[in-house]
Amino acid sequence: MFSLYLLGFIIWKPWRQQCCKKKDVSVIDDAWSGSPPQEPDTHLGDPIYVPLKHETYNTSGTDSDDAGNGGSAKSVRFSNLMEVRQLSEEHAEEALLSRLSYQASVRAEEERQRLSNRLSVKEVIRLAVIFCLLWFFANYTYQEALKDTEAGIVNVLSSTSGLFTLICAAIYPSSHGDRFTLSKLFAVLVSLGGVVMVSLSDLKIEDSVPAGALWGLASAMLYAFYLVMVRRRVTHEDHMDLPMFFGFVGLACALLLWPGFFILHYSQQEVFEWPDRHQWLFVLLNGLIGTVLSEILWLWACFLTSSLVATLALSLTIPLTMVADVVVKKVEYSLLFYLGSVPIFISFFLVTLLTHWENWDPVLVGLKRLLHFVCRRRLVHRIRELDREQTASLINSDTA
Repeated sequence: MFSLYLLGFIIWKPWRQQCCKKKDVSVIDDAWSGSPPQEPDTHLGDPIYVPLKHETYNTSGTDSDDAGNGGSAKSVRFSNLMEVRQLSEEHAEEALLSRLSYQASVRAEEERQRLSNRLSVKEVIRLAVIFCLLWFFANYTYQEALKDTEAGIVNVLSSTSGLFTLICAAIYPSSHGDRFTLSKLFAVLVSLGGVVMVSLSDLKIEDSVPAGALWGLASAMLYAFYLVMVRRRVTHEDHMDLPMFFGFVGLACALLLWPGFFILHYSQQEVFEWPDRHQWLFVLLNGLIGTVLSEILWLWACFLTSSLVATLALSLTIPLTMVADVVVKKVEYSLLFYLGSVPIFISFFLVTLLTHWENWDPVLVGLKRLLHFVCRRRLVHRIRELDREQTASLINSDTA
């Protein structure tokens, strides 16, 4: 369903322009009569002559000229041809900028610099193919984890993607907002603790480690990998059209992954059954809202903030889903659920603030002050012990 975005090539002209070269044509009108044209400019292509429709203009000169010519009017004739030359692409843009006002030229230069870093259609396709494979297996492993393990455990394991994202973004940073700080680590651990508390409110602990736990950890790691990969390759949202990107992701899924239907069906791993009308409705709604719309909003938020903020934002779906159950289905949860929802929201807003103020690390500042206070207190205690030893030594010497 991501392929629906590719309809933009039909209705959106800038996408079509990226698939073909832009040509700037300069039209030069040479009104000459009888005299040969000037030497062609080296910046211009070969001249092309096209017919020109013109009118004959009668002009009257001065009184003396009219008298000398017997009062006859002068006639001016233009050439029947118009010379058209194509300006080279290298100089056409500079010529256009030279005709603009100062403010307009500054804005045009900024726009040109922004568009110069934009990924071409081929680069978008290449990135979409890599993203498609990682994105598919991340979602597939998550569904496998849900099939084999309780949803509460899967939610806890999936929330570890924030920790993996923090580590991967620190190793391969795309901006200053991806810098590793103790405050971000603290916020991720707080979020993870909140998810554990929320999940424990509706969780049955198994005696052994479930097989779905490995699927859940694999899903969290793949999620962190493809998010950091895209964020590092595309540093700004203006460098790539997100709808075009997801359109090619959908096309890559359709072209590369369709053999999976036959493999899973004939191997009896997952027998394919045609959905009924009711199931089709839910599939379409989930595809349009839960995938097509939500994924583009999520990736856009990642570009506007950071990969860690987008990751922790997904953790909010756990308490929000349970809140929807309370409001719609009238489900009752324990006090532990409400207490666990608080640190999840706090950690999200904390990471948002830390991303805005990139050099702010309150946890590190607090640890330094605490260490300074402890060291100073020990130093003062040591000095007092030395004073007591010196005092005792002087008293002993005087007594002797």
